[in-house]
Amino acid sequence: MTALIVLLVLVVLTVLMTVKVIPQQTAYIMERLGKFYGVLQPGINFIIPFFDRIAYKYTLKETALDIPEQICITRDNVQVRMDGVIFIQVIDPKKAAYGIADYSFAVIQLAQTTMRSEIGKLDLDKTFEERMTINRAVVESIDEAAIGWGVKVLRYEIKNITPPSSVLIAMEKQMQAERERRAVILQSDGEKQAAINVAEGQKQKAVLESEGLRLRQINEAQGEASAIKSVAEATADSIRVIAEAIQLQGGAEAVQLKVAESYIEQFGKLAKAGNTLILPANLADMGGLIATALTVVKSSEVKK
Repeated sequence: MTALIVLLVLVVLTVLMTVKVIPQQTAYIMERLGKFYGVLQPGINFIIPFFDRIAYKYTLKETALDIPEQICITRDNVQVRMDGVIFIQVIDPKKAAYGIADYSFAVIQLAQTTMRSEIGKLDLDKTFEERMTINRAVVESIDEAAIGWGVKVLRYEIKNITPPSSVLIAMEKQMQAERERRAVILQSDGEKQAAINVAEGQKQKAVLESEGLRLRQINEAQGEASAIKSVAEATADSIRVIAEAIQLQGGAEAVQLKVAESYIEQFGKLAKAGNTLILPANLADMGGLIATALTVVKSSEVKK
Protein backbone atom coordinates (compact mmCIF):
# COMPACT_ATOMS: atom_id res chain seq x y z
CA MET A 1 0.00 0.00 0.00
CA THR A 2 2.82 2.33 0.89
CA ALA A 3 4.57 1.58 -2.36
CA LEU A 4 1.41 2.38 -4.27
CA ILE A 5 1.10 5.73 -2.57
CA VAL A 6 4.72 6.52 -3.27
CA LEU A 7 4.25 5.54 -6.90
CA LEU A 8 1.16 7.71 -7.17
CA VAL A 9 3.01 10.65 -5.68
CA LEU A 10 5.85 10.14 -8.15
CA VAL A 11 3.42 10.04 -11.03
CA VAL A 12 1.78 13.26 -9.89
CA LEU A 13 5.13 14.96 -9.46
CA THR A 14 6.23 13.75 -12.88
CA VAL A 15 3.10 15.15 -14.46
CA LEU A 16 3.55 18.46 -12.68
CA MET A 17 7.14 18.60 -13.81
CA THR A 18 6.21 17.67 -17.36
CA VAL A 19 3.32 20.06 -17.94
CA LYS A 20 4.00 23.79 -17.78
CA VAL A 21 1.19 26.37 -18.17
CA ILE A 22 2.66 29.71 -19.32
CA PRO A 23 0.56 32.87 -18.61
CA GLN A 24 -0.13 35.43 -21.34
CA GLN A 25 2.57 38.10 -21.88
CA THR A 26 5.10 35.89 -20.12
CA ALA A 27 8.14 34.11 -21.51
CA TYR A 28 9.97 31.14 -19.92
CA ILE A 29 13.54 30.28 -20.96
CA MET A 30 14.00 26.49 -21.04
CA GLU A 31 17.39 24.79 -20.85
CA ARG A 32 18.04 21.16 -21.65
CA LEU A 33 21.03 19.69 -19.87
CA GLY A 34 22.24 23.22 -19.09
CA LYS A 35 22.01 24.46 -22.66
CA PHE A 36 19.46 26.91 -24.09
CA TYR A 37 16.72 24.94 -25.79
CA GLY A 38 13.89 27.39 -26.46
CA VAL A 39 11.40 29.95 -25.23
CA LEU A 40 8.12 28.53 -23.98
CA GLN A 41 5.11 30.35 -25.41
CA PRO A 42 1.92 31.17 -23.48
CA GLY A 43 -0.35 28.16 -22.99
CA ILE A 44 0.36 24.48 -22.18
CA ASN A 45 3.93 23.28 -22.76
CA PHE A 46 5.56 19.88 -22.10
CA ILE A 47 9.10 19.37 -20.90
CA ILE A 48 11.23 16.34 -20.03
CA PRO A 49 11.69 16.11 -16.28
CA PHE A 50 15.24 15.98 -14.95
CA PHE A 51 16.55 16.94 -18.41
CA ASP A 52 14.74 20.24 -18.99
CA ARG A 53 14.41 23.12 -16.58
CA ILE A 54 13.00 26.64 -16.56
CA ALA A 55 16.06 28.83 -16.21
CA TYR A 56 14.52 32.32 -16.51
CA LYS A 57 11.07 33.87 -16.36
CA TYR A 58 10.34 37.26 -17.93
CA THR A 59 7.24 39.37 -18.24
CA LEU A 60 6.70 40.92 -21.65
CA LYS A 61 4.61 43.77 -20.23
CA GLU A 62 5.84 47.35 -20.02
CA THR A 63 7.71 47.86 -16.75
CA ALA A 64 8.49 51.07 -14.88
CA LEU A 65 11.83 51.33 -13.10
CA ASP A 66 12.43 54.04 -10.54
CA ILE A 67 15.67 55.98 -11.02
CA PRO A 68 17.07 56.88 -7.57
CA GLU A 69 17.81 60.49 -6.73
CA GLN A 70 21.31 61.64 -7.53
CA ILE A 71 23.33 64.85 -7.54
CA CYS A 72 24.06 66.39 -10.94
CA ILE A 73 26.23 69.41 -11.70
CA THR A 74 25.03 71.89 -14.31
CA ARG A 75 27.26 73.75 -16.74
CA ASP A 76 27.23 76.80 -14.46
CA ASN A 77 28.46 74.64 -11.53
CA VAL A 78 25.21 74.35 -9.59
CA GLN A 79 24.42 71.08 -7.84
CA VAL A 80 20.88 69.82 -8.33
CA ARG A 81 19.18 66.68 -7.10
CA MET A 82 17.31 64.76 -9.77
CA ASP A 83 15.33 61.54 -9.98
CA GLY A 84 13.17 59.97 -12.63
CA VAL A 85 11.34 56.94 -13.91
CA ILE A 86 12.07 54.87 -17.00
CA PHE A 87 9.71 52.56 -18.87
CA ILE A 88 11.14 49.45 -20.53
CA GLN A 89 9.86 46.27 -22.15
CA VAL A 90 11.50 42.90 -22.83
CA ILE A 91 11.23 42.16 -26.54
CA ASP A 92 13.80 39.33 -26.82
CA PRO A 93 13.76 36.97 -23.78
CA LYS A 94 16.84 35.06 -24.99
CA LYS A 95 19.02 38.19 -25.13
CA ALA A 96 17.61 39.35 -21.79
CA ALA A 97 18.64 35.99 -20.27
CA TYR A 98 22.08 35.57 -21.80
CA GLY A 99 23.02 39.06 -23.01
CA ILE A 100 23.39 40.61 -19.54
CA ALA A 101 23.26 39.46 -15.96
CA ASP A 102 20.66 42.00 -14.76
CA TYR A 103 19.18 44.29 -17.38
CA SER A 104 17.15 46.30 -14.83
CA PHE A 105 20.27 47.26 -12.89
CA ALA A 106 22.11 48.07 -16.11
CA VAL A 107 19.29 50.28 -17.38
CA ILE A 108 19.12 52.20 -14.08
CA GLN A 109 22.87 52.81 -14.02
CA LEU A 110 22.97 53.89 -17.64
CA ALA A 111 20.02 56.23 -17.06
CA GLN A 112 21.81 57.89 -14.15
CA THR A 113 25.08 58.39 -16.01
CA THR A 114 23.31 59.68 -19.12
CA MET A 115 21.24 62.10 -17.04
CA ARG A 116 24.35 63.46 -15.34
CA SER A 117 25.99 63.90 -18.73
CA GLU A 118 23.01 65.75 -20.21
CA ILE A 119 22.59 68.03 -17.17
CA GLY A 120 26.26 68.98 -17.42
CA LYS A 121 25.58 70.45 -20.86
CA LEU A 122 22.90 72.87 -19.61
CA ASP A 123 22.72 75.88 -17.32
CA LEU A 124 20.45 75.71 -14.30
CA ASP A 125 17.73 77.82 -15.91
CA LYS A 126 17.70 75.59 -18.97
CA THR A 127 17.30 72.37 -16.96
CA PHE A 128 13.70 73.34 -16.16
CA GLU A 129 12.96 74.30 -19.75
CA GLU A 130 14.72 71.40 -21.50
CA ARG A 131 13.03 68.47 -19.74
CA MET A 132 11.83 67.00 -23.03
CA THR A 133 15.33 67.29 -24.52
CA ILE A 134 16.87 65.52 -21.52
CA ASN A 135 14.23 62.78 -21.59
CA ARG A 136 14.76 62.20 -25.31
CA ALA A 137 18.55 62.07 -24.92
CA VAL A 138 18.35 59.50 -22.10
CA VAL A 139 15.96 57.29 -24.10
CA GLU A 140 18.15 57.38 -27.22
CA SER A 141 21.34 56.64 -25.27
CA ILE A 142 19.92 53.71 -23.27
CA ASP A 143 17.95 52.29 -26.20
CA GLU A 144 21.09 52.09 -28.30
CA ALA A 145 22.94 50.15 -25.59
CA ALA A 146 19.96 47.97 -24.65
CA ILE A 147 19.64 46.45 -28.12
CA GLY A 148 22.00 43.64 -27.10
CA TRP A 149 20.04 43.09 -23.88
CA GLY A 150 16.76 42.28 -25.59
CA VAL A 151 15.17 45.32 -23.92
CA LYS A 152 13.35 48.25 -25.52
CA VAL A 153 13.41 51.61 -23.72
CA LEU A 154 10.02 53.23 -24.31
CA ARG A 155 10.32 56.56 -22.50
CA TYR A 156 12.00 58.37 -19.65
CA GLU A 157 10.56 61.06 -17.42
CA ILE A 158 12.28 63.37 -14.94
CA LYS A 159 10.25 63.45 -11.74
CA ASN A 160 11.95 66.10 -9.62
CA ILE A 161 14.65 68.73 -10.05
CA THR A 162 15.70 70.14 -6.68
CA PRO A 163 18.30 72.96 -6.60
CA PRO A 164 20.06 73.99 -3.34
CA SER A 165 18.11 76.16 -0.91
CA SER A 166 20.33 79.19 -1.62
CA VAL A 167 19.61 78.87 -5.33
CA LEU A 168 15.88 78.53 -4.61
CA ILE A 169 15.96 81.76 -2.57
CA ALA A 170 17.82 83.55 -5.37
CA MET A 171 15.38 82.21 -7.95
CA GLU A 172 12.45 83.36 -5.83
CA LYS A 173 13.93 86.85 -5.58
CA GLN A 174 14.54 86.87 -9.32
CA MET A 175 10.96 85.81 -10.04
CA GLN A 176 9.65 88.44 -7.61
CA ALA A 177 11.73 91.12 -9.32
CA GLU A 178 10.48 89.94 -12.70
CA ARG A 179 6.86 90.07 -11.49
CA GLU A 180 7.39 93.58 -10.11
CA ARG A 181 8.97 94.66 -13.40
CA ARG A 182 6.03 93.29 -15.34
CA ALA A 183 3.62 95.00 -12.95
CA VAL A 184 5.39 98.34 -13.46
CA ILE A 185 5.34 97.86 -17.22
CA LEU A 186 1.65 96.99 -17.18
CA GLN A 187 0.87 99.98 -14.98
CA SER A 188 2.86 102.35 -17.22
CA ASP A 189 1.18 100.89 -20.30
CA GLY A 190 -2.18 101.43 -18.67
CA GLU A 191 -1.36 105.02 -17.76
CA LYS A 192 -0.05 105.62 -21.26
CA GLN A 193 -3.19 104.20 -22.81
CA ALA A 194 -5.33 106.23 -20.44
CA ALA A 195 -3.46 109.43 -21.39
CA ILE A 196 -3.84 108.56 -25.07
CA ASN A 197 -7.55 107.98 -24.58
CA VAL A 198 -7.96 111.30 -22.73
CA ALA A 199 -6.02 113.18 -25.41
CA GLU A 200 -8.01 111.47 -28.13
CA GLY A 201 -11.23 112.35 -26.37
CA GLN A 202 -10.19 115.99 -25.99
CA LYS A 203 -9.16 116.06 -29.63
CA GLN A 204 -12.50 114.67 -30.74
CA LYS A 205 -14.28 117.06 -28.39
CA ALA A 206 -12.41 120.06 -29.85
CA VAL A 207 -13.12 118.87 -33.38
CA LEU A 208 -16.79 118.38 -32.62
CA GLU A 209 -17.03 121.75 -30.87
CA SER A 210 -15.32 123.54 -33.77
CA GLU A 211 -17.54 121.70 -36.21
CA GLY A 212 -20.59 122.65 -34.18
CA LEU A 213 -19.44 126.29 -34.00
CA ARG A 214 -18.83 126.33 -37.76
CA LEU A 215 -22.25 124.89 -38.45
CA ARG A 216 -23.78 127.38 -36.01
CA GLN A 217 -22.07 130.33 -37.73
CA ILE A 218 -23.14 129.01 -41.11
CA ASN A 219 -26.69 128.64 -39.90
CA GLU A 220 -26.68 132.12 -38.32
CA ALA A 221 -25.19 133.63 -41.47
CA GLN A 222 -27.73 131.84 -43.60
CA GLY A 223 -30.46 132.99 -41.22
CA GLU A 224 -29.27 136.60 -41.33
CA ALA A 225 -28.95 136.44 -45.10
CA SER A 226 -32.45 135.03 -45.35
CA ALA A 227 -33.75 137.73 -43.00
CA ILE A 228 -32.03 140.52 -44.96
CA LYS A 229 -33.31 139.06 -48.18
CA SER A 230 -36.80 138.81 -46.75
CA VAL A 231 -36.67 142.43 -45.49
CA ALA A 232 -35.33 143.61 -48.83
CA GLU A 233 -37.98 141.67 -50.71
CA ALA A 234 -40.67 143.04 -48.38
CA THR A 235 -39.32 146.59 -48.83
CA ALA A 236 -39.19 146.15 -52.57
CA ASP A 237 -42.72 144.81 -52.58
CA SER A 238 -43.95 147.70 -50.46
CA ILE A 239 -42.23 150.25 -52.72
CA ARG A 240 -43.64 148.52 -55.76
CA VAL A 241 -47.12 148.59 -54.26
CA ILE A 242 -46.74 152.31 -53.42
CA ALA A 243 -45.50 153.04 -56.93
CA GLU A 244 -48.43 151.19 -58.44
CA ALA A 245 -50.79 153.00 -56.09
CA ILE A 246 -49.37 156.37 -57.19
CA GLN A 247 -50.13 155.54 -60.81
CA LEU A 248 -53.78 155.03 -60.01
CA GLN A 249 -56.37 157.84 -60.12
CA GLY A 250 -56.06 160.06 -57.03
CA GLY A 251 -52.72 158.54 -56.10
CA ALA A 252 -50.78 161.76 -56.40
CA GLU A 253 -53.23 163.62 -54.14
CA ALA A 254 -52.96 160.80 -51.58
CA VAL A 255 -49.16 161.09 -51.63
CA GLN A 256 -49.42 164.85 -51.13
CA LEU A 257 -51.69 164.35 -48.18
CA LYS A 258 -49.37 161.68 -46.70
CA VAL A 259 -46.28 163.84 -47.13
CA ALA A 260 -48.03 166.80 -45.51
CA GLU A 261 -49.13 164.72 -42.57
CA SER A 262 -45.63 163.29 -42.11
CA TYR A 263 -44.11 166.71 -42.39
CA ILE A 264 -46.41 168.16 -39.76
CA GLU A 265 -46.00 165.14 -37.52
CA GLN A 266 -42.20 165.41 -37.57
CA PHE A 267 -42.33 169.12 -36.70
CA GLY A 268 -44.67 168.30 -33.87
CA LYS A 269 -42.18 165.80 -32.48
CA LEU A 270 -39.39 168.36 -32.72
CA ALA A 271 -41.50 170.78 -30.74
CA LYS A 272 -42.12 168.26 -28.00
CA ALA A 273 -38.46 167.16 -27.82
CA GLY A 274 -37.00 170.62 -26.90
CA ASN A 275 -37.65 174.21 -26.12
CA THR A 276 -35.90 175.43 -29.26
CA LEU A 277 -37.39 174.82 -32.67
CA ILE A 278 -35.82 175.71 -36.04
CA LEU A 279 -38.37 176.29 -38.76
CA PRO A 280 -37.68 176.46 -42.46
CA ALA A 281 -38.04 179.85 -44.15
CA ASN A 282 -40.77 178.71 -46.50
CA LEU A 283 -42.92 176.97 -43.85
CA ALA A 284 -45.89 179.07 -44.99
CA ASP A 285 -45.61 177.72 -48.50
CA MET A 286 -46.69 174.17 -47.55
CA GLY A 287 -48.12 173.50 -50.95
CA GLY A 288 -44.82 174.40 -52.60
CA LEU A 289 -42.94 171.95 -50.40
CA ILE A 290 -45.33 169.18 -51.25
CA ALA A 291 -45.10 170.01 -54.96
CA THR A 292 -41.29 169.89 -54.77
CA ALA A 293 -41.40 166.47 -53.09
CA LEU A 294 -43.77 165.12 -55.73
CA THR A 295 -41.52 166.49 -58.48
CA VAL A 296 -38.61 164.53 -56.99
CA VAL A 297 -40.71 161.35 -56.85
CA LYS A 298 -41.83 161.75 -60.46
CA SER A 299 -38.33 162.44 -61.69
CA SER A 300 -37.15 159.25 -59.97
CA GLU A 301 -39.88 157.24 -61.67
CA VAL A 302 -38.95 158.68 -65.05
CA LYS A 303 -35.30 157.64 -64.60
CA LYS A 304 -36.40 154.10 -63.80
